[in-house]
Amino acid sequence: MGNLSFNLNDYMTYIAIVLSIIVLILIILIYVLFRGLNSLERKYKKLTRGLNNKNLEEIIHGYMDKVDESLEISNKTKEQLQLAEKRINNCIQKVSIVRYKAFDDVGSDLSFSIALLDANNNGIVVTGIFGRNDSTTYAKPIDKGISRYDLSEEEERVLKDAMNK
Repeated sequence: MGNLSFNLNDYMTYIAIVLSIIVLILIILIYVLFRGLNSLERKYKKLTRGLNNKNLEEIIHGYMDKVDESLEISNKTKEQLQLAEKRINNCIQKVSIVRYKAFDDVGSDLSFSIALLDANNNGIVVTGIFGRNDSTTYAKPIDKGISRYDLSEEEERVLKDAMNK
């Protein structure tokens, strides 16, 4: 036992130096940890500034409610857009007109044919025939690009032109 205490006394200087180095390392670690903690605290204060004593959880829940509300509005808008697209498909989208001389004894291109079609090629062909003594206007319904009435050459040309638009 006395031998052990004699050996420790020989190394007491070395033990004190090693313990001093360990204490110095621990002091440096504490300094680094406090610096990191201060940085984290500054970031937290920056994150929560101007919140009037609300906690972060309440704020996040509030923003999540706003996100849910925005999604609901987005879905309603999408439904309205789809409805508008369906309605637009039934509107006149394709128009073509041709003027021509129906009779040789009439001086100018005063006769016409107009095709008015929707996106599904449904609509009408309106034709106006101008003659010296009278003028006639009539319409022929078009269903999916086909008329159940006979079409003149000009009406077929205007119909094909409108369907190709």
